[in-house]
Amino acid sequence: MDFTPTPEQAAAQELAAQIFGDLSTPERLAACGSGTDTALWKALCAAGLPGAVEEAGLLGLVLMLEEQGRTTAQVPFAATCVYGLLAIGAHGGPEQRARLLPALRDGEAVATGALPARRDGVWAERATDGTGRLTGTVPVVPWLREATHVLVPDGTTRTLWLVRTDDTGVWRDPVETTAPWSAGRLTLDDAPAARLGRETACLSRETTSAQPHTARAYDDVLALARTAFAGLQAGVCAGSLARAVSHTTTREQFGRPLATNQGVQLRAADAYMDTEAIRLTAYEAAWRRDAGLDAGPHALTAAWWASEAGTRVVHTGQHLHGGIGADVDHPVHRHFLWGRQLAGYLGSGAEVLEQLGELLTSPTDRERRKETG
Repeated sequence: MDFTPTPEQAAAQELAAQIFGDLSTPERLAACGSGTDTALWKALCAAGLPGAVEEAGLLGLVLMLEEQGRTTAQVPFAATCVYGLLAIGAHGGPEQRARLLPALRDGEAVATGALPARRDGVWAERATDGTGRLTGTVPVVPWLREATHVLVPDGTTRTLWLVRTDDTGVWRDPVETTAPWSAGRLTLDDAPAARLGRETACLSRETTSAQPHTARAYDDVLALARTAFAGLQAGVCAGSLARAVSHTTTREQFGRPLATNQGVQLRAADAYMDTEAIRLTAYEAAWRRDAGLDAGPHALTAAWWASEAGTRVVHTGQHLHGGIGADVDHPVHRHFLWGRQLAGYLGSGAEVLEQLGELLTSPTDRERRKETG
């Protein structure tokens, strides 16, 4: 494994760091409330960063999301890239790619996803032409208020469907989450949808020939999301730790900087190791996916580290600020909120660990890992 960025990936990361650093300031974030920073989103699209993901791959996206996480920039970058550009690029049909990818690159369209699938969430009535009608509810979808398209899985078959948010039968109700992710409650009532990609088999009934592709597409997109949001968490943790280091090295107590206390040093060192573990596991999962290797278990491993260790790191960042860290207007508190939100979105540590154990012990996964080495 070689996680060294290509020149294109390094250039994209550097440009992302510059744009996020210049435009995602605490003052602008405070003015955004829980909505999207539209000016920042336009700047990212004008610079071509969403479109660059198609060339830079998942590892390139993880590198750019680290820079977003450092500043907790309020833009639907991860959602649009994962549930839009990468998902449609990998699994969409020719017509879907030609119609949607240019709009997603330019920022004219914004995508999000209602993943993971819930058995009691959404069900679909299929037609033979690749369309369907969806009914059901998803309680919380990130960036739904800004989205033009939502990738929705059928809770029974895990088939992926593209839904336009302005179609009839689609309702979006604002939902406030721990972090300001412009989230919403998605309600579908016989809403029109297009299947992501096409199958040669009849789509009006369950068919064994369609199921393998359906499962692969859903599993791949879910692994994409887990890896990308783990990369975002690595940036959130790095930003929180950087603020804690700056604070403890300049804040004095009893005539000396807080950073000279052994307890502070130990907490910061543990947080650094946790952050590096999140980053490394996200890099590995992204690298394997870009190399065409099985990355499902590695994506779950990255999600576990991002959930468990990420929570520890943002708590440490807040604690090392003392009473200042409890101020909801302080920048480090924003990292705390983002870290908690990402941990919840990726799933609790116990939940993710259970899924990883089931995956590693399943016969199909053992055979797949033998084939891919």
